[in-house]
Amino acid sequence: MIRLLIADDEDLLRSALVALLGLEQDLTVVAEAATSTDAVRLAREHRPDIAVLDLEMPPTDGLRAAEEIRAALPTQIVLVTLHARPAVLRRALAAGVRGFLPKTTSAAVLAGIIRDIAAGRRYVDPDIAASALTEDDCPLTDRELEVLRAARTGASVVEIAAAVHLAPGTVRNYLSAAMSKLGTPTRHAAAHHAWQQGWI
Repeated sequence: MIRLLIADDEDLLRSALVALLGLEQDLTVVAEAATSTDAVRLAREHRPDIAVLDLEMPPTDGLRAAEEIRAALPTQIVLVTLHARPAVLRRALAAGVRGFLPKTTSAAVLAGIIRDIAAGRRYVDPDIAASALTEDDCPLTDRELEVLRAARTGASVVEIAAAVHLAPGTVRNYLSAAMSKLGTPTRHAAAHHAWQQGWI
């Protein structure tokens, strides 16, 4: 029996997935979560064989939860997403994620992928894999990415400066440069864009 944790902040989708996967003879859902924080906590508590995580879950995201789970447990991770970004795929694979697929995947196909992963194989959606090979490079410097990563939390310029050990004026310059390169009107929009592209 393959023991599963299902984590998605959309209650209807999560409930449907739990019900459909529960119909499979060799799969059992031992826990379900609506946040990335709960996913990590419940994974530690129930020690599932495989955790199926929504990439866009609050309060952080599914990839962060995947990294925390993999650091503590032998649980294998499947990430599902509405917006598949190639750079996120690369980060996910580097973090040890075994499956990466769109939310449009049917429960029956997902069940087969779960069995493959339980058997030691890996699955990456072919369209996402193809996109990863043709993706544009990130135009931002490491420092610009660092300040955008700190800005993503909604922190003020002074808080960002303290977090990255730079003067507030220097942080403003990096933020301004990043906003200009990305064509975004605010630092929050720039941070969101960089996150969507999988750069931070």
